[in-house]
Amino acid sequence: MAPRHYTSVLDLDRDQTLAVLARAAKLKAAWHKKRKASKRLRGYTLAAIFEKPSLRTRTTFEAGMTQLGGHSTYLGPNDIRLGARESVADIAQNLSRWVQIIMARTYAHSTITELAEWSAVPVINGLSDQEHPCQALADFQTLQERLGNLEGKKLAYVGDGNNVAHSLLLMGALLGLHVSVATPEGYEPHMEIIERAQQLAAAQHANIEATWDVQQAVQGADAVYTDVWASMGQEVEAEARRSIFAGYQVTPELMAATGKPETIFMHCLPAHRGEEVAAAVLDGPQSIVFDQAENRLHAQKALILWLLDR
Repeated sequence: MAPRHYTSVLDLDRDQTLAVLARAAKLKAAWHKKRKASKRLRGYTLAAIFEKPSLRTRTTFEAGMTQLGGHSTYLGPNDIRLGARESVADIAQNLSRWVQIIMARTYAHSTITELAEWSAVPVINGLSDQEHPCQALADFQTLQERLGNLEGKKLAYVGDGNNVAHSLLLMGALLGLHVSVATPEGYEPHMEIIERAQQLAAAQHANIEATWDVQQAVQGADAVYTDVWASMGQEVEAEARRSIFAGYQVTPELMAATGKPETIFMHCLPAHRGEEVAAAVLDGPQSIVFDQAENRLHAQKALILWLLDR
């Protein structure tokens, strides 16, 4: 049988996504109650491939495998040099003989899809330039904790139309949320992502919107989300982006513009206080950013178990 992969949000359908989120909630509750590792994945190893540095991705996958009774082995940028020292196809086929699951955090999305093409074990997208699906799972687990049933709720994303925005659009549409993304002109999410999200949302009677108008995007939002203005690999653009994105900072005033005092603030971290978000918002009572960070651990455990059919 071909292995299950999670290279994109859309590798899981609506029911499968909800099932993974439900299991994540149970795993979290069980861990908080007992703090005891299971034996479910005893003898299983995850190979964690990193082209980019990471705090949350590395720690949560390693801790998650430990809590499930398995093991994670770290393969850093200088360990294997994907596609340079050895082809992606050869690396995938070698790892498939030694480990039971692979996670990769890469620059190019094509690296993820090539790993999945040649791997005989499940491959997880830990981040690529196209999507950040594991972050989206954690985000929607967190939204469920705060908002309950998500159908008909509104999520506003403000900032760069990047990989995080792509995954939020797709998962939000899949789960029936209204998602509004506000970006500067020229920094919109990819049109094919917007169109696919609109198709998915229509089936759930939800709306997907891409706009340049921040005030319009956040109006009526139950959650406001942002990310850094310059991602890893875009450092040379950072200074120019600061002026381009200046009107897209999430401030207390922008949070108030939702018209809902209970609106929550979200960020995938790391955050730059005073750039994409004011410190008063990030560190304020509406912020749930560390709940999101914690839920990376539990959402990924649920995902691993689903991929391995355990």
